[in-house]
Amino acid sequence: MPPLSDSGRRPYQIDRRFERALVWFRRDLRIDDHAALHYALKHSRQVWCAFVFDRDILDPLLERGLQQDRRVEFILRSLAPLEAALRASGGGLIVLHDSASRAVPALARDLDVQAVFANHDYEPAAVARDAEVRDALASEARLLFTFKDQVVFERDEILNGQGKPFAVFTPYKNAWLREVRPFDLRPYPVAPYLPALAAPPPALDRGMPALETLGFAPTNLPELAIPIGSEGAHELFDDFLTRIEDYQRRRDFPALRGPSYLSVHLRFGTISIRTLARAAHTAVLYGGAAASGAATWLSELIWRDFYFMVLHHHPRVAAGKSFHPAYDAIRWEQGEVAEDYFRAWCEGRTGYPLVDAAMLQLNQTGYMHNRLRMVTASFLSKDLGIDWRRGEQYFADRLNDYDLAANNGGWQWAASSGCDAQPYFRIFNPVTQSQKFDPDGRFIRRYLPQLGALPDRYLHAPWTAREDVLSAAGVRLGQDYPRPIVQHDVARQQTLARYAVVKEAKGRDLAAVAEDAQG
Repeated sequence: MPPLSDSGRRPYQIDRRFERALVWFRRDLRIDDHAALHYALKHSRQVWCAFVFDRDILDPLLERGLQQDRRVEFILRSLAPLEAALRASGGGLIVLHDSASRAVPALARDLDVQAVFANHDYEPAAVARDAEVRDALASEARLLFTFKDQVVFERDEILNGQGKPFAVFTPYKNAWLREVRPFDLRPYPVAPYLPALAAPPPALDRGMPALETLGFAPTNLPELAIPIGSEGAHELFDDFLTRIEDYQRRRDFPALRGPSYLSVHLRFGTISIRTLARAAHTAVLYGGAAASGAATWLSELIWRDFYFMVLHHHPRVAAGKSFHPAYDAIRWEQGEVAEDYFRAWCEGRTGYPLVDAAMLQLNQTGYMHNRLRMVTASFLSKDLGIDWRRGEQYFADRLNDYDLAANNGGWQWAASSGCDAQPYFRIFNPVTQSQKFDPDGRFIRRYLPQLGALPDRYLHAPWTAREDVLSAAGVRLGQDYPRPIVQHDVARQQTLARYAVVKEAKGRDLAAVAEDAQG
């Protein structure tokens, strides 16, 4: 049985009512503007709600030694206000720690529901999990309904003139903007239907598990003061709206309060994408001081839809393959030196201050500014010659807002192997990037205080300072701060030689991408 889903272009038609239903929360930890919750409440007499800490996701993290994972703690802390909101409306939240593919059908059986409602999850492992759950439910004459919720347009909703998926962002964005209507950005009403919520049966009302019960240890998340849950997401959004007109001008400078800081909330659905896109789109339509900033921010939200679309049509990118197959012929650095380079990059010891400060920001907070994601990714693949997949995995393990589609898209963009990527011969210079986007060194000094006394002109490349300047600043290269592990100009030439193999495979590459799109 194929998945039942909302086309997004008209209200989904469910032609029956259910006595009992279950809403399975996943990447949508909010009670408002929630597609699956809306449809379940509207079409059912009694609705229970559940969240599963999926061991098929969590156990591999523990096996990789990630006992301290801010994302697990963020989810746990965001579930508490969700559960409170549901309980205040007459319901509650059943929280389980098990394999979701086993737990959801079992819970549906225990509650004797006729249907389970959930929102789409697009990652290949999630698609496979949902198919397994659907089959298990169907074997007991139960249904699984899934709905579009975490994107504005998905899968095949934005296609080119030939009915094929776009491979370049700008034409996709233009088509997205032509297609979008107020209907696509409307909120799903939930409040009128809340009386259908049912409180969890006492045997299943176990409250929130302790972080340690899940196998994880506390992190520094509370110290980072990241707003949590739906209330925290709206607090950030309200703040961003007061400065959205400056977004285009400030967004590339990591020391400035330019971004929305909503990416982790979009990742876990504590705020609706429609809420954000509607505000941005409205500001663009009505013009005024906020229009240019809103247009740039809306473009970033459209990139998110674009990468989900790419993941759907080219699932091999999730299996470690380049979007352009020709780039899989590149021979990356191997051996002991390459391992030393990779460790230095991970630990913020490359000798390039902007790169190191960015990696320390990631390691200490789980956040990295978008401009710095591009700089650090380019440095790993094009200055150090390390396979971009290793960096992709490192980010996947540490980013609070990790999302497979966007993370893969970003890394392949930086490595030039991806959809609409920068040309392989365009190689970020980490020093000029530093001078341009952190000119007074505020960001660098925050994470590399040992360089704090260096004059601005030397802060971006400490090795260029005279010995007396270094001495006056209390900096001993090789002791207080490392010397550069590579010379950028030399590394650039090596990268151009490494990428030369791509030219030979261009024909095969184009054929493979076309076949992929048709499939």
